[in-house]
Amino acid sequence: MRDRQTGRARTAAESGGRESGVPEPGAERDSLMRLLGGRTSALDASLPPVLFGLGWYLGGESIAAGGAAAVAVGAVLGGWRLRNGARPLAVLVSLLAVLLGAVIALYTGNAADFFLARLVTNAVSALMWMVSIAARWPLLGVVVGTLLGQGRTWRRDPALLRAYSLASWVWVGQYVVRLLVFIPLWLGGAVLALSAAQAILTWPLVAVCIAGSWWVLRRALPADHAGIRHPRVADEPATAASGELRSAADGDD
Repeated sequence: MRDRQTGRARTAAESGGRESGVPEPGAERDSLMRLLGGRTSALDASLPPVLFGLGWYLGGESIAAGGAAAVAVGAVLGGWRLRNGARPLAVLVSLLAVLLGAVIALYTGNAADFFLARLVTNAVSALMWMVSIAARWPLLGVVVGTLLGQGRTWRRDPALLRAYSLASWVWVGQYVVRLLVFIPLWLGGAVLALSAAQAILTWPLVAVCIAGSWWVLRRALPADHAGIRHPRVADEPATAASGELRSAADGDD
């Protein structure tokens, strides 16, 4: 029996602790950037507004010229994403958002209103993330859990639920920062400044947000937690203990 136990311990050590569910220090960590596709989403959100501002300015402050430039680059981005395997619905939603901004600006005659829909979506997003945290369904956990195919399993892990809740506040902060910058510029009709702010507060801010939420997530989890890919449900310790007892009994036999 002692030989078998020694062999099991040696196998666990050689596997880098994978049997215990605790990753080895040098193991590759999960990447929220890879899971959430931050770079692609940021391009969709930043390039059309930038082209709107450029088209508006170079076209003699023509809303139609700015709208045409934004829609054109949105269509090019959509075609590129479809070619690279993006979901058609996601591409369509991105293109419709650009079209909506152009239509609103043309309807009101105010070029700054191209960004109005983005102001509203940022405000709604901040509210939704705060409500999700209060309801103990943090959206970061919902999104990442869905992408990892975990369903609701992550919610059965109290440590993971708490970590996702804390990390979700970073995303709330992202939307609030945009609103604090965009609203004064929109009220002042600063179209070029809005275009520049959209570029600065999209990809760079998304990268900071994902890195910050990942840092909070890892810091909030206990040191012995296996990570976001391995939720530790409440009945796991008892199950593991039962398995060890059964293994010991089998070894005695």
